[in-house]
Amino acid sequence: MTVAEHLAPVWIGELRRTRPDLHVGLRVTNSETVLRLLREGAADLGFVEAPGAVRGLSTRKVAVDRLAVVVPPGHRWATRPVSVTELAATPLVVRERGSGTRDTLDKALPGAVPPALELGSTTAVRGAVVAGVAPAVLSVLAVALDLADGRLVEVPVAGLDLRRVLRAVWAGGRRLVGPAAELLAVAVRRS
Repeated sequence: MTVAEHLAPVWIGELRRTRPDLHVGLRVTNSETVLRLLREGAADLGFVEAPGAVRGLSTRKVAVDRLAVVVPPGHRWATRPVSVTELAATPLVVRERGSGTRDTLDKALPGAVPPALELGSTTAVRGAVVAGVAPAVLSVLAVALDLADGRLVEVPVAGLDLRRVLRAVWAGGRRLVGPAAELLAVAVRRS
């Protein structure tokens, strides 16, 4: 969803400037569903944020993203760093299982306590954090304006690397052609 909401519109816009007759359909869903759609042949090209190997599909790096721990300005963490142990012991607002953001977080904090709230979109998670429900870990792409405007504060966590590779994915062993290949070329060029 991070790619679909923050990067793909720019890529599609660039592609349509050179190909105004082209119709592009973009389905916004989590990484797990993207992989399923590709394996079923229901999509030519997808973008995922999930870490780890993607079995049976071809991939290409299109960007690097960073996740950040965020809280509202009045939260006790807003003025100090937290440890990995403290973060893992705190119930967070999280995305649903199958999202790349959730997969990255689960991999980084394997022994974390159960979440305070599980939501199906980054926008919903962001809104819950702004409302003071609990801290969250979100893409800096998704919270950049909130951080700049002071609605959210990024909390430093020593020793926690939450960078992730955003990848284009397509059917394994198949060479992309046509609009899918053109969109991939734009995404790679813009990265």
